[in-house]
Amino acid sequence: MISRCGSLFAVVLAVLFLSHNPAALAQAEGRNQPGKFDFYVLALSWSPTFCDGQRQRAGNRRPDPQCGARPYAFVVHGLWPQYEHGYPSYCQVPAPRLDRATVSSVLDVMPSPRLVFHEWDRHGTCSGMNAHDYFDAVHKARAAVKIPAEFVALSAARTVTPAEVEDAFAKANPGLSTNGMAVVCDSKRLREVRVCLGKDFSFRDCAEVARETCRRGNIVMPPMRGGRQAEVAAQP
Repeated sequence: MISRCGSLFAVVLAVLFLSHNPAALAQAEGRNQPGKFDFYVLALSWSPTFCDGQRQRAGNRRPDPQCGARPYAFVVHGLWPQYEHGYPSYCQVPAPRLDRATVSSVLDVMPSPRLVFHEWDRHGTCSGMNAHDYFDAVHKARAAVKIPAEFVALSAARTVTPAEVEDAFAKANPGLSTNGMAVVCDSKRLREVRVCLGKDFSFRDCAEVARETCRRGNIVMPPMRGGRQAEVAAQP
């Protein structure tokens, strides 16, 4: 009788633990297993939009390193393991710690130490790689995507449509289709471009991700720091 009660108590504790721990629940359901995913999403953040938003949110707080004197255009937000439907996250809690050399190695494409730590914890731990190999994969993914020439050094604010951004990326990257990316915006500005890549870093379609493309008519790309700002008005 005691053994039965003990087993029942253990089951109840397990259910309670899983119900209050989404990451553990996902693993129990066969998801969030490191290395078990279908493809990558390379998220390229338009740094001027991020820094505009940070200035509005942070007030007098110290700015993120990517928002300092050096101008940035597209930077890596993250390399995300992805399922055909949904994605894994926080596959190891706590995540293995990052050393200073590993963080420094990726700052050329992801110029924010805080972001590096966050992306490793949330997405890198789902890659099935150690930290060194994961951030090496970040570099390989970034090298696989060419930034359209018109967006490399934007000195003045530019109004574009999401379709124009998609077309520019598709033309600059043979093999990349508009069904293999998403252009993401906030209420008025370009936030990022997400490109789907196979595990070999080749372009591939990704219907669920592509549906995330911004539906607004016009969006603004704020200029790189030092460039000429334009009034950013909300689009209807």
